[in-house]
Amino acid sequence: MSQGKGGDMRQFWTVLAVLPSLAAADEFVTLTGDGISAALTDRVLVYAAGETQDFRASGATLYNAGQDSWGTWAVRGDRYCSQWPPSDGWTCYEVALSGITVRFISADGSFSDGTYTN
Repeated sequence: MSQGKGGDMRQFWTVLAVLPSLAAADEFVTLTGDGISAALTDRVLVYAAGETQDFRASGATLYNAGQDSWGTWAVRGDRYCSQWPPSDGWTCYEVALSGITVRFISADGSFSDGTYTN
């Protein structure tokens, strides 16, 4: 039994309704203050070359690229900011999320991606 044009149109509209959600699954969403805190606090990321970074709720962060390096992190406004001794200056990044991938975007548009390990 043929559905005719009405059935074909319903299928067409159903496909169109699903496509945006499929495309959105691969897109990064920019996070704001509370979202950045939720995305990073007590989480560990692994980066492309195998480096890891642990974001402690205390504001301490441990970066390891073969040896431990302790720094400090905070959310300031809608950006992730970090400070690494011996420097006393802070560097800040926008943060975006896509699935289990966190993207840190610098002021010049360059970025670094990390993937959750926990």
